[in-house]
This record gives sequence, C-alpha cells and structure tokens, in this order.
Amino acid sequence: MTLAAAPRRKPDLKTGLAYAALTVGIVITLFPFVWMLLTSLKSFQELFNLTFLPSQPTIDNYRQVLTETKFLIWFANSLLIAAITTVSVLFFDSLVGYTLAKFDFPGKHLIFLLILSTLMIPTEMLVIPWFVGVSDLELTKSVPGAYFAIMFPGLISAFGVFLMRQFFESLPTDLIEAARIDGMSEFGIFTRIAMPLVKPALASLAIFTFLGNWNAFLWPLIVIQQPQFRTLPVGTALFNGEAGTQWGLIMAASSLAVIPVLIVFSIFQKQIIDGIVLTGLKG
Repeated sequence: MTLAAAPRRKPDLKTGLAYAALTVGIVITLFPFVWMLLTSLKSFQELFNLTFLPSQPTIDNYRQVLTETKFLIWFANSLLIAAITTVSVLFFDSLVGYTLAKFDFPGKHLIFLLILSTLMIPTEMLVIPWFVGVSDLELTKSVPGAYFAIMFPGLISAFGVFLMRQFFESLPTDLIEAARIDGMSEFGIFTRIAMPLVKPALASLAIFTFLGNWNAFLWPLIVIQQPQFRTLPVGTALFNGEAGTQWGLIMAASSLAVIPVLIVFSIFQKQIIDGIVLTGLKG
C-alpha cells in the first residue's frame, strides 16, 4: 500500500511576483560582472564596436596584465595581508568574545560598551593618528614593517568581538562548567569545546574580514609609497590611470581580482547560511 502523493500547491500571483523580482535582481547584479568578463576577452579594435559577445575571443589582455605589470606582486601582497589579518581577527576576536561572554569580572560590561563605541568612529578620522604612529616607528622602511603597517588597523575588530560574544553567550554554561570540573584548562575549553560550536559565526567573520581587507583601498594607498608593497586595489587603481582607454586590460585585471572573492565565498557558503539561520533562532 502506497501513500497518495501530496497535491502540488499551485503558484499564486504573490509567489510569481516574488520570483520575478528575484530574477530581475539577479540579472541586474550579474550583468556588470558578465560584461566585465566578456570585455576582457575582446581585442582593442573590437572594444568600440559595442557588441555584447566577442566575435574573436582572446586571452591576450590577461597575458599582458600578468606579464607586463606587477599584478602578481599586488595579488600576492593582498592575499598575504588578507589571510594574516583574517587569522588574527578570528583568534583574537574569538578570545575576547569568549572572555566577555563566559567570565565574570569587574567592569566587563563597561569594557564591552567601550569596544562597541569604537564602531561609531569613522575610519577616516583614524587615518591621521595611524599614519603618525607608522611614521614615528618608521615601519615602512623594512619589508616586515611595511606589511605590518598595512595590517595593524585590522588585526582585531570591534564588530568581530561583538559577533563572537553574541554567539558564545548562546552556548550552555553547564557545558563549560562540566569541562572545568573534569580538569580541562580554560584555553582547552576555548579551543576544543567552545570554538567548534560557533563555526558558522567564525565562517561569517572570516568572509567579512577577508573581503574587507582584500578590498581595502584608502589606508594602503596612504601608508605605502613603494610600488612593490602595493595591494591589488591600489595597484589596479593606478594601473587604470596608466592604461587609459585600454579597457580590455582594465577589465582583465578586474576579472582576476574577483577570483579570490569567489573562492572564499564558495568555500564558506554553507557556513555563512548556517550562521544566518542560527542567528535567527537564538532567543
């Protein structure tokens, strides 16, 4: 005996309009990226024909960008800075968030409020004291110092502390106490019990941090003058001025710059969706 198949629900007008709106949004969002990719495959003569698809696709623009510019150096600099900053934020923000969520000590709430208050300070207001500090320490005169000068404003973030504290608050305190009774060290509880339970939050924070540092432009532009230490956004922006009307080269460089962003999102896509779901379920 088989169960009767459940009747299919007929789509109503509201559902159809919602799908139509989503489709339009997807097209509007993806069209600039598709245009950028197709333009990067056109020759210089074909750029001014205003055709959507290239008649004779070529990868010559990519070859010129990779061989005749310092694109690979800019790419490596941005990748190194974004990766180190992301690891630093994940560790230190999680550690501070866990401390504020699971320990009781005088001034805990005041410290948390002070950390949150820094979110109201525009980044542009901090650029001058950052630059003065970097200049006084003469960080940009050495290779490690130059990279540290770019990274240090983002090695720990107030938003990450807030995010991780909220997730650690949702963890059962009894679980933490049981581990303490069993004799596990506090750092062991943090790394072996607490951190695995907040993986969705870590994935979300990793994506936000990586993308924020990968796309950072103002601070690297100000603090670094040597061409070999330029990040990808700064190098690409200056290259756009040098390339002039060679839009194929500009689009090729821009297409290559998007690749790490797509890789990071594809790796952490499931975790960030789980993070959104868990955030909505927390009481």
